[in-house]
Amino acid sequence: MTVQVIVLNGGSSSGKSGITRCLQAILPEPWLAAGVDSFVESMPASMEGSAAGIEFAPDGGVSVGPEFMRLEAAWRAGIAAMARAGARIVIDDVFLGGPSSQQRWEKVLTGLEVLWVGVRCDVAVAEGREIARGDRVRGMAAQQAEVVHEGVHYDLEVDTTGTEALECARAIAARTR
Repeated sequence: MTVQVIVLNGGSSSGKSGITRCLQAILPEPWLAAGVDSFVESMPASMEGSAAGIEFAPDGGVSVGPEFMRLEAAWRAGIAAMARAGARIVIDDVFLGGPSSQQRWEKVLTGLEVLWVGVRCDVAVAEGREIARGDRVRGMAAQQAEVVHEGVHYDLEVDTTGTEALECARAIAARTR
């Protein structure tokens, strides 16, 4: 069966968004991008900094509350419904809960052909990207670099430390057929 969903998991500033854009450019069929950053941006501003929503600590830590989790579950179900309706989707996520985050995706994506991809990057490189981006709380890259991969299983792993997003995307694309 042909892959219907690609799930990219990696820490902040690891290169997932760049890989997603490259995948959209090189894959022969159209693929939609569904990123956790877009989901967070779509939430009401009142949920940022709220114990019920999402909080970003000064050291880069991220904590999410029950209302965030409820909305995230609906977001995931919506993405799965689009895939079941025939859309091919690249998911760009950060598994803050490690294997429990993956299990939530596995549950909603049951019956779909999914390619699980770990996106790794050396902490120092990710921290440099974080600073250059200017839109992240400093420390997120370091806090997330390894923890998001602990206990998570992949079909493929790529490392953007010294490999361009396009080369990583080509390796991923080769596994979609």
